[in-house]
Amino acid sequence: MAENKNKPQQNQVNIELPEEIAEGIYSNLAIISHSHSEFVVDFIRMMPNVPKAKVKSRVLLTPVHAKRLLRALADNVKKYEAQNGAIKEPDQNPFPNMNFNTPTAQA
Repeated sequence: MAENKNKPQQNQVNIELPEEIAEGIYSNLAIISHSHSEFVVDFIRMMPNVPKAKVKSRVLLTPVHAKRLLRALADNVKKYEAQNGAIKEPDQNPFPNMNFNTPTAQA
């Protein structure tokens, strides 16, 4: 039995998370596009009273991985809502309301 404890497990992956990646990137908008061979997800940060936004991160996925991500997100939203209640969506507008309710900057 002692031999089995020292053997590395099959199908185990060691994933490294560098500190600068671990901090994460805040995004309040995502744009998804695709070709026949890949999905592209651009994560964007929009700021109040700034008419220009920047893509902060871009992730490319194969169609198979995009579908797996879809299922994983759906599963996690379901678990989140089971613990915290339904996530309320204010409207069905295709673009999120980016009104930050802040006064317009004046010089």
